[in-house]
Amino acid sequence: MTQTAADAALRQDVPGRPAGVSPSRKPYDFSRKYWVFAVPATVIILAVIVFPWLFTIFMSVQEYKIGGGSEYIGLENYRTLFQDERFLDSIRITFFFTVLAVVIPVFLGTAAALVFHREFPYRGVLRTIFVMPMMATPVAVALVWKMMFHPQLGVLNYLLSLFGIPPSAWVFSPETVIPTLVMVEVWHWTPLVMLIVLGGLAGLPREPYESAVIDGANGWHMFRFITLPLLWPYIMIALIIRTIDALKVFDIIFVISEGGPGTASETLNIFLYLQAFQFYKIGYSSAVVVIFFAIIVALSLLLLYTRQKSKWNA
Repeated sequence: MTQTAADAALRQDVPGRPAGVSPSRKPYDFSRKYWVFAVPATVIILAVIVFPWLFTIFMSVQEYKIGGGSEYIGLENYRTLFQDERFLDSIRITFFFTVLAVVIPVFLGTAAALVFHREFPYRGVLRTIFVMPMMATPVAVALVWKMMFHPQLGVLNYLLSLFGIPPSAWVFSPETVIPTLVMVEVWHWTPLVMLIVLGGLAGLPREPYESAVIDGANGWHMFRFITLPLLWPYIMIALIIRTIDALKVFDIIFVISEGGPGTASETLNIFLYLQAFQFYKIGYSSAVVVIFFAIIVALSLLLLYTRQKSKWNA
């Protein structure tokens, strides 16, 4: 047999082997080299996420002195934190702000989505105007609202005077500073909730509504027993996003009130910033970060569990 004939015989199709592949040669297995593609992503994750967190936990058990190194003190920073009335008060303010800044936008955003889901003239134009606030950066929004809140020169008190309403102190009073900041947050992020719920409305099936009409159900019954249960997973997504955003909001509060008057609007983020960059308590502020992260993770897991349960029930 000639060499050419032998090569042709080797290339003959055999069951279980790709056509034209020599039995002495196996196809190149690219899966053996998958780590080449995974290494860059792993390095980035370790450098950007894992290392900073490990370093923060390490610093939380140290007493760091500017120019003087650090000293291991164990859990002393955590014990001091839970004896610090200012820290405990900042937790209370954070949760109060978060509840208002989540519940109100979710309620208003859901109502707006129900309105904009209907067909009416100029719906597209009005929907575009409604979502415009969330396109602005938080610092720009805060600067504009800060000027509007000025007791003497602000336009809001002028508008109140047109209706015979006494001027308000807005962010310059401990009693009104948190509701006022919540008002800015609601104006800024209600459109995001509206878009999430509107996307859910667009994907609802029509069959349940057609069956409900045949059975004689009115508009309220269809909303209560069909629309709301089907929308609930989307509302839960909006709740999760808004909760995380409201917990970690810093820029709007810092630009408008800087945590004042006094400590009336000093949330955990403002407290953390002051401890780290004004009082230079690096280890102490690192302990605040660890506790704050634990709070965010716990609330996120609770909301995700609630959303999953609502999905099962639906």
